[in-house]
Amino acid sequence: MRDKILIFLVISSVLALFIVTKSALCQNKVKQIEQGNKVKTEKAIFGAGCFWGVEETFRRLPGVVSTTVGYSGGRIVNPSYEQVCAGDTEHAEVVEVEFDPKKISYQDLLQTFFFCHDPTTMNRQGPDIGYQYRSVIFYLNPEQEKEAMAAKENWQKINGKKAATAIEAAKPLYRAEEYHQHYLKKKGLNVCH
Repeated sequence: MRDKILIFLVISSVLALFIVTKSALCQNKVKQIEQGNKVKTEKAIFGAGCFWGVEETFRRLPGVVSTTVGYSGGRIVNPSYEQVCAGDTEHAEVVEVEFDPKKISYQDLLQTFFFCHDPTTMNRQGPDIGYQYRSVIFYLNPEQEKEAMAAKENWQKINGKKAATAIEAAKPLYRAEEYHQHYLKKKGLNVCH
């Protein structure tokens, strides 16, 4: 009887070890699958006037994962909306677009950028006037710079006009106050003016 109990305990121990090992292997496989399924996104930064309308335009595009409005291109660290509106920070109101390049290309985003505002006006979009409303593309890598330059040249060629759009290396982006994030969506609006 004692031998049977001993055999039973050994088999039970081996079985328990097998179950624990199998469970750990399954968990590792699930983690590998989840990591493999994560979307590899890229970012782009655009200034095209009041960031509310620009954000709404990009937010609705298929392949855009998220949008964030903020301030970039200036000399003041973490400026407030009031400081930027006063006009002495050198920041532009911008939208950071996080996108899935398998669903929408940077080139598509550039086309949307040139379509969603008037790139020929200097420091102005509609009734909004000031340096913070300038037309600007902040590139994050050399490839974006090259594509932005080509898109600007192409827009000028097609439209027969000179674009005032600046193309600059990205500087730190300071997230705008929470009430600005998805402002038009929160208000149930589609456009600013």
